[in-house]
Amino acid sequence: MSAADLSVAIGRLRLDNPVMVAAGTFGFGEEYAGLLDVDALGALVTKGISLQPRRGNPPPRTVETPAGMLNSVGLENPGLESFIENKMPWLRSLRTAVIVNIFGSTADEYAELAGRLDAVEGIAALEVNISCPNVKRGGMAFGADPDIARQVAKRVLDNTRLPVLVKLTPNVTDIAEVAKRVASSGVDGLTLINTLSGMALDYRTGKPLLGNVIGGLSGPAIRPVAVRAVYEVARAVDIPLVGCGGICRWQDAVEFMRAGATAVQVGSATFRVPRTALECLQGVDKFLTHGGYTSVSELVGHVESVTDKESRA
Repeated sequence: MSAADLSVAIGRLRLDNPVMVAAGTFGFGEEYAGLLDVDALGALVTKGISLQPRRGNPPPRTVETPAGMLNSVGLENPGLESFIENKMPWLRSLRTAVIVNIFGSTADEYAELAGRLDAVEGIAALEVNISCPNVKRGGMAFGADPDIARQVAKRVLDNTRLPVLVKLTPNVTDIAEVAKRVASSGVDGLTLINTLSGMALDYRTGKPLLGNVIGGLSGPAIRPVAVRAVYEVARAVDIPLVGCGGICRWQDAVEFMRAGATAVQVGSATFRVPRTALECLQGVDKFLTHGGYTSVSELVGHVESVTDKESRA
């Protein structure tokens, strides 16, 4: 029984396998290096980077919820210059692909980040977080407006030669419409989804459990939403998708692939079991090999419809 080919292509980005770790859940990788073989990952997506350092939101920053967690870390990070000087030397030593997640509060900031990172050795691609508030539009997220989302993607592409992925927010009316507009900019792929907006209160006092009141919901609770988003977007665009949201085991990763994802990212599950991403990879590998598949691509978008099932009855 021959092993399946695990390599995948996301536009110009080539990965040895389809399992990554999601931005904001793996730090800059070095924090986990003693717990798993980071080089075995398809890619490491860094914590989000902004032009200037950010202290983030006031504590408490996380709270557990049924089948998930809320976080309001607030995109705390050391800023671009410190990242390049202090984090990239170790990241550059890795064999796995390093994808740098970036965010800004204006389109100009996104463009500047892309331009400055373009010259940094050791970066395989950029992932653009458009779930952030647009200060010029009264705090509305860049990803909430299809045209503005496309403009940001285009500004990034115009300022870098690196492959570009755009991470979409689920907090919109029609994620497929946003996806179509962003895809038209020429990006290499889309990552979906980011966290859902949520909050939690102490029922006894009415006090918010997060210091920032509202945070992002992640974990198994959002997986059905994320799978639906991948399914809808896969039918609306012709570029590769990266599925993210509540993946805790290899079966979840396969589900995303069947819905239309070429690759996946493991996020908050890493907090509980640091090796989750590698366990998912091993499971996917065995599933493909024992199922007679020769490559990951044979799984992507393979959703059996009710009519297909009935026609064989």
